[in-house]
Amino acid sequence: MAYLDSSDAPDEEETFYMQCRAAYLSVFRSSLTNISSKRELCRVLQLAGRNPSQATLDEYWKMGTTHMNFDDFCTILKKEWKTENNELMGIFQKLDTNGDGYLTHSKVENLLTTGGDKMTPEEVQAIFSLSDINKDGKFNYAEFCQQLVSTAEKCQTASLMKLQSDAKLKRQNFGSHPDSPPKPSLTSATQSQPPETTWSDPDVTLRKESRTSSRSSSARSRRSSLSNVVTATPSISKQWHHTFMRGCFFLDEGGTISSLQYKLHLPQTSNVTLSIQPMSLDQRADKPCLWMNVDTALFVMLAGDVEADSTLVCFTDTKDKEKYIWRGELKAGLYYLLPFSSGCKLKKRSRKTVANKSIELVYKTVSGEFDLSRDFREALSEIFDMIDLDGNGLLSLEEYNFLELMISGEECKMGTWAICRENFDMRKNQLTKQGFMELTLMEATEKGGDSDDLWTLVETMGYNRMLELVEACPFQIDIDCESTQPSLQPLRLDSGLSILNQALQKSITLEGAAKPLKGQDHVLIYTYRGEHRVSSLIVNKSNQKVTVSVNNKHNSNCCSSRGLNVFAIEVPARTKMVCQHVLPINEKQDWTYNCVESLLISK
Repeated sequence: MAYLDSSDAPDEEETFYMQCRAAYLSVFRSSLTNISSKRELCRVLQLAGRNPSQATLDEYWKMGTTHMNFDDFCTILKKEWKTENNELMGIFQKLDTNGDGYLTHSKVENLLTTGGDKMTPEEVQAIFSLSDINKDGKFNYAEFCQQLVSTAEKCQTASLMKLQSDAKLKRQNFGSHPDSPPKPSLTSATQSQPPETTWSDPDVTLRKESRTSSRSSSARSRRSSLSNVVTATPSISKQWHHTFMRGCFFLDEGGTISSLQYKLHLPQTSNVTLSIQPMSLDQRADKPCLWMNVDTALFVMLAGDVEADSTLVCFTDTKDKEKYIWRGELKAGLYYLLPFSSGCKLKKRSRKTVANKSIELVYKTVSGEFDLSRDFREALSEIFDMIDLDGNGLLSLEEYNFLELMISGEECKMGTWAICRENFDMRKNQLTKQGFMELTLMEATEKGGDSDDLWTLVETMGYNRMLELVEACPFQIDIDCESTQPSLQPLRLDSGLSILNQALQKSITLEGAAKPLKGQDHVLIYTYRGEHRVSSLIVNKSNQKVTVSVNNKHNSNCCSSRGLNVFAIEVPARTKMVCQHVLPINEKQDWTYNCVESLLISK
């Protein structure tokens, strides 16, 4: 048995994609242009050397199909092999009973107009005009088969020649496939953006691991010097599609920050703007929004066959007021969107200051009935807005279940939801804000006005006993895509100890400068220095655990996610661990990060 040398495989793959591009660009101006009709699909398949039947076209261009992109086209080509001359000859030879290489006109016409993929009489006449018919009206099928295969080959050759003759086309980014076989990569944010903005675009292309990590401490200023100012002047014909989703960062009992994670589907390659920012709440018009200065970020991972195979693509790195932004091109596919907050400004707060104070949640009316206090109603209205993920003013069962999972760890059963539908204000099988208030009041009434369960609700959602939102940060994710409609859905509630931690560590090792710990060549400190956040990672390559002392006393105008100026962190053998995140205390003033790490020797 002969085995294919692995070194030859990329050449075959590259040749295949080159043929795909050549055919596509013979019909369309760009491989980002969609196939918009069955006729266009047929044409581009023919230029790729295929001879699709009507049945084949119907198989791929199903009822309701409005467009296909370059990726779809490549997938079809992988399934539809070229028609070989011998294959066609075999079909006609079965009908050639006397084996003389000819078929009567009437027999061929009957075959083509009554069986299988029926043709019109005009189409049959066009076929006969291409092949020799002698005076007896016989059809030379050998010559016809040769002409058909030759025509397909000529179409493909012409497409390749056209592509190779135009150097500009060879330099284009063809759909989702680069010039070499596709590999997950981190995308540089140098593309166009939604129409109304002029923006500064830092050089944020994440480097490959093989590149040297001897980046100097002046890397931050060097990154800034590489920035380009890009003014977007979009074509009037280009349309941007917008979608958004809400969420919230919550502080768990141990101080861990958890939040919903999301999945994003892009039907085709597109220029994209991603942003995340703390969300103001309408009920807070006359109250301080303590969470609005909390830092946020969004990590984007290309989904793999299993979650562990997901690949970091990009993360938000540019800031505009409270909004953290990334702009660039994302290829068609499924992505995980992972919200992140460093924990520098979202921390557990002492409850001693409000231990003896508590706002009334429920009271008795003059008629002796229970009712919700005004302050509690305002807090409930905010909670409703925080879990109204799609912002439509209604709570679906899925949205309501996020609240139930946080409070009790159990989802609301369909039977319970049916009872809600019968007793509380609903619209389109979704709970209105009024219905949410009614449901809460019923629970309070059933407990005789006991507020313990109600306090569990508000404290789980990040409120203290004065109904101040101090241990949560509601946020909003916005996505704008050029010429394609993105789909964004909540995925799960996660504390971020798995895939988010993977993305965070990867971003630091790829973007950060590395230095060995003094006297320990097998222990590396990676430091990512962004414009608004510094993150460090300890990589222990040795076969024994190490304890690293971290000293932040030389920092200026900085706060650490560890909450301490000096601390120690134990890193097990052959593992890596995020050390800390550092933010400026006052962003309007200069801040200096000059952390000192050293090995702590056990006595």
